Amino acid sequence: MAKFKRILLKLSGESLMGEKGYGIDEKRLGEYADQIKEIAAMGVQLGIVIGGGNIFRGLTGSKKGFDRVKGDQMGMLATTINALALCSALNAIGAKCKVLTAIRMEPIGEFYTKDKALDLLSQGYITIFAAGTGCPYFTTDTGSSLRGIEIEADAMFKGTRVDGIYTADPEKDPTATKYDDISYDEILNKNLKVMDLAATVMCRDNNLPIVVFNMDKVGNLKKVVAGENIGTYVHP
Repeated sequence: MAKFKRILLKLSGESLMGEKGYGIDEKRLGEYADQIKEIAAMGVQLGIVIGGGNIFRGLTGSKKGFDRVKGDQMGMLATTINALALCSALNAIGAKCKVLTAIRMEPIGEFYTKDKALDLLSQGYITIFAAGTGCPYFTTDTGSSLRGIEIEADAMFKGTRVDGIYTADPEKDPTATKYDDISYDEILNKNLKVMDLAATVMCRDNNLPIVVFNMDKVGNLKKVVAGENIGTYVHP
């Protein structure tokens, strides 16, 4: 039984690499599609944002000499490639899916509006929001917060490679301890690297709860949507 009626699911582009060093791992893509279809079948309305770090990350590119605006635009295109891949994988297993883009690129995807997104969600379409916010200098975390607020989601689910928020990066610090729940202000005050500052503040100011969990473990998405305490819950 789903605890949430409508969610915004943020997926990491880097996680799509799976065991590969670059691009999209078909096995990981298939696992994501199966899990997403499973919770859609439970009646959960799903909006999805995917990062583009498996292909190109604008901020990293700017440090290597790319113009920041051009680099971020390249990142927006990378998120669109990932969105198309996930939508195709969902369609292949019989799930209804649409891609909406923050910048016009028909016929690759329809141009995003809130009304269009809400209409698709109400019809049972898994709706993927590509190209971030459509503006440079904003991350896909901020894009996720924005879309989650716009579609009036019950919560934002941030799927990562770790099973929640820790006192430090658990992949680098073996003494790091996990939070079962934490407030937005604690995240900001302790400078925890959950999302970028703008994204966290947007969620706090608009009272959008965040659930951080390990998406790479098959079955976890269904568990967190059902309300199981396997990740970290971020609240006021």
